Amino acid sequence: MNTLHHLILHRSSRLARDSGSPSSLMTRVEVCPPALWPSSLTFWGRARRWLDRSPWMPQAQRPVNRLALVKQEFRLSLDDLRSPEASQLGDRIERARSLRELWHLRSVLYHLLATAFTQAEAERRMERLNRHFPVRAPRNGPQPAAL
Repeated sequence: MNTLHHLILHRSSRLARDSGSPSSLMTRVEVCPPALWPSSLTFWGRARRWLDRSPWMPQAQRPVNRLALVKQEFRLSLDDLRSPEASQLGDRIERARSLRELWHLRSVLYHLLATAFTQAEAERRMERLNRHFPVRAPRNGPQPAAL
């Protein structure tokens, strides 16, 4: 085999391998923590809240307690685990005072789920929870080299 033929075969097999691999076709979405300060603490948030409470505006429905709903989903994803670590995590979920605190508990929950079941099951359950948190689109351009 001559060197040109070898070079063409090497390049074509590398292109096929790189373009067909699942990791190159998947896009990664980064889940971010919620804002540290709720929008109701800004000037415009306070003004909107004042207008909503004013007597000349129609009575608004009571807002949904989003934190309680997210806590319930965290507990449901942890429900079938029976271990001291799962019990401790359940206590930490109950004591969480914000969505940001729950966001930080995601990694502990993922670890418990992945070790008790499979990584695929842990990712499936985490997808359900991640919808409660803001996401960032994948970055374009050159990525830093993995160490």
